[in-house]
Parts: sequence; C-alpha cells; structure tokens
Amino acid sequence: MLGGAVPVAPVQQPRKPQAMNRSIHRRRVLQGMTAGIALLAQPARACEFFSTHLRVTHPWTRATTIGDRSAVLCMKFDEVTRADRLIGIETPVASHADMAGPLAGVALDFAIPEGRETLLDETGQHLRLLGLKLPLEVGRSYPLTLFFEHGSPLRASLSVDYARFG
Repeated sequence: MLGGAVPVAPVQQPRKPQAMNRSIHRRRVLQGMTAGIALLAQPARACEFFSTHLRVTHPWTRATTIGDRSAVLCMKFDEVTRADRLIGIETPVASHADMAGPLAGVALDFAIPEGRETLLDETGQHLRLLGLKLPLEVGRSYPLTLFFEHGSPLRASLSVDYARFG
C-alpha cells in the first residue's frame, strides 16, 4: 500500500430477517382492510335513539328568546316493530308538555303505528314544551326522556337546530 492508506471494506447493509418483512406486510394489509371496512360501514348518527321496538330520529326545536313560554318539539318515529303510544316526556328545560296541531287533544297521547314512519312536525301534530325555564339556544342540546305505553323510557337529546324568524 502506498502512503499508509488503510484499505476500506465496502459497507454491507444488515440483512432484515424474513419474518420482519412478513410482519410489516401483514400489518399493512390489515390496516388497508380496516380502512376499507370503515368506509363501507354506516356511520352511527348522534341524532338517532333506539328502544326495543322503535327508532326516534332527531328530536328538535327552534331557538327561543327570553320570555318565551313554549316551544314546538318535532321528531320522527320509524322502524316500529310494535305499535305504541308516546304518553309523556321529561326535560329540564320545560315544566311539562302537551299535544298540539290538528286533531290533537290536550293530553300527551300520540299513537305510533307498527310498520310506519310517523312524524311530529310543525305543520301537523307536534308536542309543545310548556313553562320554559330558560331560552333555548341554537346549537345546544338538552336531555329529553320519552315515555311510552309499552316500552321502557327512552333517553334522547333535544337539539336546538334553527333560529326563530320574526
């Protein structure tokens, strides 16, 4: 060797064990499958509430202002496998509720037929929250418990979705 140069051996990359490669491949395949299943699965909806024999979708009301004494409560009942009746509600935002709209009596008694979608909406039969204890603000939700003739009490959330106009 000339000039005292030290020979340098070529650097070899350490060999990865075959088992490590399989493990990494398996992990990537499982991650891909999980992502695919997540895309296919229907998302849970926060505004759906289930009893043993029906689904309640999106209980909502409009915003109120200071001094308002009542608010209209709307919702949808579907996936009904057994006819029932809504006979009461409780919520910390109102002292009581009654039925309102065409053909509604004062007592809270709403028929929910089996196998049909039934609506409580502003233009038809609806519930009225009476004796409001505070203004209902857009974007807020409040506890709501529904009582049925045949089913057990159903805990739900009352959403304040839309601003009041005029």
